[in-house]
Formats: sequence, C-alpha cells, structure tokens
Amino acid sequence: MSQILNLRAQVVKTLLAVQQGQSLSAILHQQLEQVATKDRALFHELVLGTLRQWYGLKALTLPLLTKPLDNPAIESCLYVGLYQILCTRIAAHAALSETVTACKQLGFPAMSGVVNAILRRATRETAEFQQTLNQAHGLPSWLYKRLKKDWPEQVSELCSALKQTSAITLRVNQRKIGRDAYLAKLQAAGIQAEACQIAEAGIVLQQSVQIPELVGFEQGWFSVQDQHAQLCASLLPNLNGKIVVDACAAPGGKTAHLLEKFQPAHLIALDQDAKRLLRVQENLERLQLNSDKVQILAADATTWTASEPVDCIVLDAPCSAIGVLRRHPDIRLLRQSTDIVETVALQKQILQQMWSQLKVGGTLLYITCSILKAENEQQMQNFFAEHADAREIKIEADWGIAQVHGRQLLPITAQGDGFYYCRIEKVA
Repeated sequence: MSQILNLRAQVVKTLLAVQQGQSLSAILHQQLEQVATKDRALFHELVLGTLRQWYGLKALTLPLLTKPLDNPAIESCLYVGLYQILCTRIAAHAALSETVTACKQLGFPAMSGVVNAILRRATRETAEFQQTLNQAHGLPSWLYKRLKKDWPEQVSELCSALKQTSAITLRVNQRKIGRDAYLAKLQAAGIQAEACQIAEAGIVLQQSVQIPELVGFEQGWFSVQDQHAQLCASLLPNLNGKIVVDACAAPGGKTAHLLEKFQPAHLIALDQDAKRLLRVQENLERLQLNSDKVQILAADATTWTASEPVDCIVLDAPCSAIGVLRRHPDIRLLRQSTDIVETVALQKQILQQMWSQLKVGGTLLYITCSILKAENEQQMQNFFAEHADAREIKIEADWGIAQVHGRQLLPITAQGDGFYYCRIEKVA
C-alpha cells in the first residue's frame, strides 16, 4: 500500500510537473483536488510562493552546497522548506520536520540529511538568509539581462515588484450596474475595495475574497480583469454598428468588455484553441452579452480571412507574458530565452494576416502582456518600416511610458500588470 503523502510532498510533486514543462493553470485544479480541503489555501500559497522566489532561493542555496544536487525533487524540497522558514509565519520546527519527511516519502531518504542541515542553518541565520533572498534579482539570468537592457532605470524596481503578488481587479459590467453603485454594494458587504485610478470600470479589491461569492456574480455584474488590460476598450474608436475582430480572444475578457461598451454590428472572437473558447462562451453567458451579433470561431490567426472587410481589429498577440509574471509565477521556469525569437516571428505573421483584413480607415490595436521591447516597441518599428499604409495614432495618456511607437505599462505598482498598447490606422 502506498503511503499518503504529506502536504509538502504534494507541493513538491506539483513543482516537479512545472519543472517538466507543465503550466500551472493546466494542472493546479487537478492537484488541488488531491489535497484535503482544509489544507488547500496553504498548498496554493506554498506552490505559488516557492515559484515566485525560485531563482532567489536558487541563488541563496548554491553557495551552501558542496556539490550540485542534480535532483529536481530534492531541489524542490529545499526551496519549499526555505520558503516556509524565510517567507511565511509557519513555525520553523514544523516547516523543517514536514519538509524532511516529504523528502523521505518521495523516495530520497539518503538526501534528507542535506535538506535537514541547510534548513537548520536557515532557522539559525534567518535574518542573513532573508537579506540574501531580498537582494537576489530572482529571475532566470537570460530574462534579467533582457530587462536590464530594455529598462536600465527601472530594472531593480521591476525585479522586486515581480516577486510580489498583484491585486485582484474587477471590471464592472456597466450595462448592468454603475461602478459607484457596485462599489457601494461591496462596502455594504464589508469588503474593502476602491475605484481604479485609470480604468473607468475598474475596482481593485483590498482583501482576498471568493470571487463566485461576491454580490452579483451570477447576474453578470462584473468580471475579473487586470486594470491595465481594461484600458483596451478606452483606446478604440466608437464601434457601434461596426465589424470588429477580437483576434486571439480567449478567455474573453476583452470580447466581453467591447460588448459592454459598444454595440457592434458583428463581432468575431477568434482563437485557435477551441477548448479555451468555451471560456469565452461561458463568460458571455454569465454577463448576458450573448447575441446573434457575436461569432465565436476556432481559427488560426496566421491564416484566417474575413468574409468582409473589417472596421476594427483588437490583436492581443501571443507573447512571452513576462508582464503577468506575478499572477503566473510558473512562467519563470517555463519560459526559455529561445522562445522569444519564435514568439516575435509568430506575432509578425499574425500582424501581417490581420492587417490585410482591415479596411482603409480602420483601426488595429496591438496589445501584449509583455514588457520585452522585442515583442513591443521593436515589433512595431519593424511593422511601420514595412507598411507604408500604416499610421500610428498616438495614445495621449497619463499612464505608462511613451515608446517610439505605443505606450508601455510596467508591473511596478500593485495597480496593474505589464501591458503594451499601440494604435494603428490603415491609410490608403
């Protein structure tokens, strides 16, 4: 009979799956179901927290090892143990004994001594260890080099911000209820929240809540969407009566926002992932935005052709997602430097194809949730160099940092993730 793994061993198994290339969003739900209900919050915190601090913990432990571990399970045990001792309020003796037990349960009793010795040292030298951890940039070295090159002035602020969690922001469905009215309902329910500074329909929550239990969830009064992602709809011309394409639409936050704000004659939500398009459908149903004017389509944006010329294209391009690292800390381990070149090439292909569907006088809004210039400013510089029929419509705003083309928002405050926007008009 196989023994029941303790919570730390379950955490390590999840971390191993990420190290083998599985994304957390694909496996977390299934992993959580194997954890006792009372332990789920802690499981969640240990998985995400350890991933957030992964490279800092790596930098901290390397000098403490006499020889490399060459064992992903032991490496994970060590980081989970250190994360508990240095970053949580869990009693040090509990963190230590539970983690050493996990080591043995996972089949590495011989290595448990190494883990035990390093964790004991961390309990004795906690302040020094914490200081070392705080000073580490906490990123894979290839990514740190890129950020240093792209954002020399902001790099240290970026590194420390990317280790934090980001706020949960709601977008109020203004077809159903006004923002102030919804804010009043939250406050009446004793939930601390405030209006977003730059997103007109946004509310930032100042405490953790169960989203489906919030007032009006079933009635479609709000969606969860990052404040910086919510800026999309404010950057578009009036789309009433227009033909609009939301390219790369899943999971549907922007599609829904467009329908909350405008009444297009026809809106086509494209994504190549049919499974993720189910989420778009579900979201529109909950928000009661479903109509015969909306077409949800599984198609490849590099080859898709419209049956009629399009007035407006919202292109939330595939990207490295470095701007949403705080929400998806597994990206630190999953993303490789070689991915960037491939992503930039894919973005260019989609841009070319989408541009050819746009009618003269139409608008294309190019968006990424990246903070790498190769995917953003440089991608746009290349695009304008190759398209005489493209003209940038400058975004006049008091948010973000103006680039050669477009504006970049950095994930430096709790107020929003890293996003890039560039608005392009097609001229004859």
